[in-house]
This record gives sequence, structure tokens and C-alpha cells, in this order.
Amino acid sequence: MNELELYVHIPFCVRKCAYCDFLSFPSKEDLRQEYVNALIREIRGYGKRYASCHVPTVFIGGGTPSILSSTQIQAVFSAIRETFRVDPEAEITMEANPGTVTEEKLLAWKGAGVNRISIGLQSVRDEELRMLGRIHDHRQFLDTWRLVRQAGMENVNIDLISAIPGQTPESWRETLRKTVELAPEHLSVYSLIIEEGTPFYEWYSNGPRDPQSEDRGRGAKKDASQDARDGAQGPADPAGASGSDDQQYPPLPDEETERLMYEETENILTEYGYARYEISNYAKPGCACRHNIGYWQRKAYLGIGLGSSSLIGTTRFCHTPDMETYLACAGDPGKICEEEQFLSKKDEMEEFMFLGLRMMCGVRKSEFFRLFGIPVDTVYGETLKKLREYGLLEIEKETIRLTKRGIDISNYVFAQFLLS
Repeated sequence: MNELELYVHIPFCVRKCAYCDFLSFPSKEDLRQEYVNALIREIRGYGKRYASCHVPTVFIGGGTPSILSSTQIQAVFSAIRETFRVDPEAEITMEANPGTVTEEKLLAWKGAGVNRISIGLQSVRDEELRMLGRIHDHRQFLDTWRLVRQAGMENVNIDLISAIPGQTPESWRETLRKTVELAPEHLSVYSLIIEEGTPFYEWYSNGPRDPQSEDRGRGAKKDASQDARDGAQGPADPAGASGSDDQQYPPLPDEETERLMYEETENILTEYGYARYEISNYAKPGCACRHNIGYWQRKAYLGIGLGSSSLIGTTRFCHTPDMETYLACAGDPGKICEEEQFLSKKDEMEEFMFLGLRMMCGVRKSEFFRLFGIPVDTVYGETLKKLREYGLLEIEKETIRLTKRGIDISNYVFAQFLLS
């Protein structure tokens, strides 16, 4: 293994959003400092194990990484650079939320080598932001956008969410157009999933639905408990609502409305020059996220921090989601590992297909043969034939990719590649 991507998880946020089931929670400053100290111990603990690897991408995710102070972020990056061989041209991404970004922090991030920012906007309408439980309004996002551009950041992603309760096709088109007129280099656009364990799940009794939103390739587990020592403060209360039992919440968009929003997304982003390179991601030429492409291509990555996940060779493993255990044992990474899974050849072939097909370029038959020593048609011949006949796959001499209809029901397509 010569190449190793890094994901660093910062589990803290100002307030838990009503739809979020990632490992994140509010915290006090003393806990954040303890956690940063533990992160640094963990990072340094990998010094001998991965000394020969070079790092092409680093992604600082959360949670809200921008909640940390400039000094804390600089300390984390110093430990990373002291421990790993970070490529001179590495893509280094920092997630940031409006309301937590300052000019001082941006300058510190740039000084630490951050060259890509990912901003969580979600919607341009304040009533929709309140419904989601976001801590910012659209004006605060624009203030953050101005600071990011003034700091010289030239590779910026903006996150958006469709199918928000009460959202209409008109309000979604407004969000798309106002956002693309800012000319970010990249857009991640997700349909809302109602996940168990969130306030949204409690409010909408029909339970989780999975229209087209996907796990974003994040490096942290989503189902961990929120009671991280003295940091927990309970679930989000969107719009500052009282949360009383008689509180009425807008209905979720129906299936037809959601489908219209989904189609409008690609139409409008294509109009503005964005190419769809993955099911939920669009970019200007040369600005696709290298780190996330690594997830979909099954490149080796190391998750650092509470609840983070890793893929090293044929092994997937997670770190403990328990804060007390993590703080006590982070300096010995072996003691914080759990849920270790050794991938069989069958597991790897399945992942190769359903992760690779998320990308619009699809998968290459020659790469399947190079990795597994067997033609893809030998393993999946009947499946490929069936999905092609259904109009869900496009198969050329060397390439297998989703059709437009296949993208629309991609979860069904992916399930067909699970081997019995």
C-alpha cells in the first residue's frame, strides 16, 4: 500500500440538526480541547505503521470542524504533517458551517494547507433552514461565502438538501439558482432521508424512506450515542420551537413533487456548466472531489477520531463511538478499534460494482479482471444482461455504467450485485 487517504472526524456541533444521524453533538470547550489532544495522540500513534505511505487527500469532517479554534486546527494539522507524508499537491478539505467561520480561522486553515472548503448551506430559504434546525440563515451563509472568497479559497463545495418538509418545486429552483449564481466549484445535492433516531423520524410516523439520498462516503459512524460525557445537550429544536406535542410540521413533498425536484437539479446545474460525476455530486471541470472519488474507487483510507471508519487492504474497521474510551485509549489505536471486518473476494467484488457504479463514468471490465483475476461477465453475466434489458445499465466494450433510468433507481441496481 503506497497511498493512504485520511479522514479526521470532529464530532462537535453548535446544535444537532433535526435530520442528522451522524456522530455529532454539542460540547463544551474543555471537552473539545481534550478531544483535540486525543486526536493528536492517535495521529502520532500511526507514525511507524504508515510511514511509507503518501497521503493524496485529507478531509476534516464532522460534525462541524469549523467550531474548533484556529489553534486547535493548526495543532491537528501539525501532527498530521509530522506523522504522514502529505503530498505537496494534496487536496485538503475542511467542512465549515455558517455562523462558525471567521477571517482568523480561514487564514489559519490556509496556513495549515487547507485548499478546499465545504460549506453546509442546505437551502436559501430561512423558513426551510429553521425547519432543518440549522443555526444560520441565508444572510449568514452569504457572509461566510464572502469571507471564504476573500481569503482566496478557489475550490469550494456547497451542500444542498431537497425534499425538505414544506419545500416546493419553486422554492427548490430558487435554492438551486441562487446558489449556482455564486459560482462555487462543486455542489453536493442530497435528497432528505428520514432516519431513525432523529427528531424528523419522530415527527413523520411513516418512518425512513430512501428516495435517492446516499451515505456520503463519510468516515464516521452515524448511529453512536450522543451522551459524550458532559457535552450532550439533547436533540435539535428547529426554529426554536417549543417541541410541544401539538406542534404541527409541514408535510413531506409527495413522490411526484420529489421526482420533479430531482429532475430539476440536473437540468439547472447542467445549464450552469456543472457536470454530474457521481449520483449526488456535480462539479466544474477539474473540480471533482478527489477524496470522495477515492471512497467510490475503494482506495485505502484511514479514519481518525471518534467513530471513524477505515479501509486498509481487505479490512474494514471502525473506531469506538464512546468518548470516554476514545479519550483514554487514543494513543494506542489498537485499543479503540472495533467492528473489524475481513473482506472476502466476494465482498470486494460486490463493493467494486455498487460503489463504482455510483460514478457516472461507471466501472471498467479490465479493472475488475486486474483486481480479481476473473472476467466480470463470468461473475455477473446474467445480472448485467438483465439490467441492460431493463434499460438500467449501459454496457460498452470496456465500460459498464448506469443509464438515466438506472440512476433514478440506483439502490435497486446496486442490490442486484450482492452475491448469494
